[in-house]
Amino acid sequence: MVFRFWAASPSRLKRILTITVFFFLSILVTIAGILTPLSAEDSKARSEELKELRESLKNMNVWDGSLSIFKNNFVICLVMFVPVAGPLFGFYALYNTGSVVAAETNMDPLLGIAAFLLLFIFPFAWLEFISYSTAFASSVWLTWSVIRRRRTSRELVRTGMFIAICAVMLLLGALIEAYLLAAFPQP
Repeated sequence: MVFRFWAASPSRLKRILTITVFFFLSILVTIAGILTPLSAEDSKARSEELKELRESLKNMNVWDGSLSIFKNNFVICLVMFVPVAGPLFGFYALYNTGSVVAAETNMDPLLGIAAFLLLFIFPFAWLEFISYSTAFASSVWLTWSVIRRRRTSRELVRTGMFIAICAVMLLLGALIEAYLLAAFPQP
């Protein structure tokens, strides 16, 4: 029954469903990173890295901070578009993000999950995760196109379109995030 639904569905719906599935998988992988126990030294190292990143962003104006955040997120997103290896790298990056959240919340799993989910009250979290999910899905579609040896050039054009859309979303998300960091500095 599911296969009939999938076969009968228009391509656009299949793409939306695939992005949605990867969105939830991305959240689950990040939560898995939060739930993975860290040694005290790993936790301290990740907290120090995040502290250094915050300090460097503090010394920038909003535009420079936005560009710094954008470059980091866009490079990660671009790698996620690579067939086969992209999703593996992407899930590793999201898992690692979860471990940083765990370190910041003193390895308290419930506090870590709550802190992570609270990020979704801000638009930048939605924009980032939708971009990453789009990259994952595009990687799968491109891989499937190569395997089937059909319409690969068309899929490459779509991939380029999705890269451009993700770039715009990530830039907008970086602007929002940098503005919020400047407006509400952490002690």
